[in-house]
Amino acid sequence: MAPSFGFWAKKNHRGTPVIVKMENPNWSMVELEGPLEEDFLLSRGGNDKVRGKNAKQFTLVLLLRAHRAAGCLTSIGSAMFGLAAAVRRRLVSGRTDFETGSEIENSKVKRRIYAFIKAFLCLSLLLLGFEIAAYFKGWHFGAPDLHLQRLLSTPLGVLGIFDGLYSKWVMVRVEYIAPPLQFLTNVCIVLFLIQSVDRLILSLGCFWIRVKKIKPVPKQMVGDIESSNGNAEDYFPMVLVQIPMCNEKEVYQQSIGAICNLDWPRSNLLIQVLDDSDDPTTQWLIKEEVHKWQQEGAPIVYRHRVIRDGYKAGNLKSAMSCSSVKDYEFVTIFDADFQPTPDFLKKTVPHFRCNEELALVQARWSFVNKDENLLTRLQNINLTFHFEVEQQVNGVFLNFFGFNGTAGVWRIKALEESGGWMERTTVEDMDIAVRAHLHGWKFIFLNDVECQCELPESYEAYRKQQHRWHSGPMQLFRLCLPDIIRSKISVWKKANLIFLFFLLRKLILPFYSFTLFCIILPMTMFVPEAELPAWVVCYIPAAMSFLNIIPAPKSFPFIVPYLLFENTMSVTKFNAMVSGLFQLGSSYEWVVTKKSGRSSEGDLESLVEEPKKQPQHRGASVPNLDAMEKEKESLLKQEQQRKKNDEKKKKKHNRIYTKELALAFLLLTASARSLLSEQGIHFYFLLFQGISFLLVGLDVIGEQVQ
Repeated sequence: MAPSFGFWAKKNHRGTPVIVKMENPNWSMVELEGPLEEDFLLSRGGNDKVRGKNAKQFTLVLLLRAHRAAGCLTSIGSAMFGLAAAVRRRLVSGRTDFETGSEIENSKVKRRIYAFIKAFLCLSLLLLGFEIAAYFKGWHFGAPDLHLQRLLSTPLGVLGIFDGLYSKWVMVRVEYIAPPLQFLTNVCIVLFLIQSVDRLILSLGCFWIRVKKIKPVPKQMVGDIESSNGNAEDYFPMVLVQIPMCNEKEVYQQSIGAICNLDWPRSNLLIQVLDDSDDPTTQWLIKEEVHKWQQEGAPIVYRHRVIRDGYKAGNLKSAMSCSSVKDYEFVTIFDADFQPTPDFLKKTVPHFRCNEELALVQARWSFVNKDENLLTRLQNINLTFHFEVEQQVNGVFLNFFGFNGTAGVWRIKALEESGGWMERTTVEDMDIAVRAHLHGWKFIFLNDVECQCELPESYEAYRKQQHRWHSGPMQLFRLCLPDIIRSKISVWKKANLIFLFFLLRKLILPFYSFTLFCIILPMTMFVPEAELPAWVVCYIPAAMSFLNIIPAPKSFPFIVPYLLFENTMSVTKFNAMVSGLFQLGSSYEWVVTKKSGRSSEGDLESLVEEPKKQPQHRGASVPNLDAMEKEKESLLKQEQQRKKNDEKKKKKHNRIYTKELALAFLLLTASARSLLSEQGIHFYFLLFQGISFLLVGLDVIGEQVQ
């Protein structure tokens, strides 16, 4: 209620106003007047009506607050019922990740890991039953060393059969299992602390950039500064734009349309659509889209490879060998789902002026579907930290970071001197960035230049993407380690590449995360002689998650799911890291991340109607455009019908991930064992982490937000 002014305020309002707002839209706002202080200080013969009035107001306030609490409980209950319904659908209509043949990363390796986890789960269930029986026999102590004190103080002849077996188990734990487990625990704790210090230093560096307002600024020539007419915007070199794509009919229109609208002189621009699609329908659709923009005067060409070797790297390498691109100085790469703003080149290319050592200008990503479901929200937290903290800090202080594969501008001379695109790994972007850094080239990251793209909305697509992102760096590290050692860069840069860029952030992080939270933590519940401190389980991970989420402050309500989900994804990342490091079968498998085309649904109609709004300059092209409009309308209907059919198929064939489910039951078993040892923090962490694995295994995390 707004404050009132004037002499009538005292007459109309008595006491402090109390406003009760109801969240339920069917209820209106109720405004009550709080009692004055003298109403509570009445004499014993005071007014009974006043006291009765105050009691009624107080009762009404309590009732309204009780209704609000009941509304919260109702919403929580409905959410739980919705979650149970989603789980039931997964169980009834789902299929496991072992039933899809070639779609999985590597069947043999995954089955071995799954067999190991399943054997570990069976052993933990047997031990849990054994521990429960021992608990009712009196073997329940808070401190592990009390077991030894009991064994030493009790004569062996007095022990029964069960007590004798359990005493033998305790001695085996103490002598043979606890020492190596404690050693592995200490190693993981040390790695965990090192990685936490690295994360803290990166966050402090980002804070320093914010405070000092450090920002890359394009250099200007002396003539530009002295001349009143000179301007950096007059710098328009020859720029080549490449759009590699493969069977991505959901997003090709938005990408081609946005890139054809780039604000750059047409005579100094060439757009190459590098189509690697093996679907004839997709090829025809993309070719027709290119033809439409050619009719509009856009400098765009269509290119399709006959021999499709080397995935994306082979596609880019083949395009750079064309004779038509020899006169171009810079090349910009956009994946099929990226939509640059018209001024993208004007914000990025000027940084190359008067900076002959600069090889790459990288823009950050923004996501059109970051609020689609819980999975996209958690991905947004991770990638926001990656761009705003990791990329920005490394770009400002080291002039080096990993190229993101898209939304970046390269100097073609730097690409050629570094050896060009190579098909030896699935992370060709990181490969060319490392080789360019070894040749002395510098990079710039622009945090204020964004390019819209799309996040994977299903756990299946996200897991395949993460497998490639964590398997490729290990391949690259194994291949380029000799080149790093023999390079002429400084010792500090070599150490940064080997220990920070590769080992710490690409190898150690998935190793200790999986080992610590999925192996050591459950084992310490059954082997309490090996202790895992509570600050390792709870406090430091919470602090690191807090640092990760600071760049995305709107995501603070998801800090707990984020912490649990990162530990859950450590299984996939660890599997990918091992595959890449030891060159297993799945290490060189490239699966195109599935796009939903959500950001382009509203753009399809505008692109169809666009030729009508634009004036026709060539009379001969009008009949062709009309025919294309009709064809586009029919294609639009077909695409909409196809998306509906895909949605129906998706509901009928949901995945069930057996490896994640096995780990979920393993952690839940360990949480039940922690109750016997009265370890509160460990119990809650294991319980929530087990539930997180359970939801991920049933792919509930990818449920759409209604």
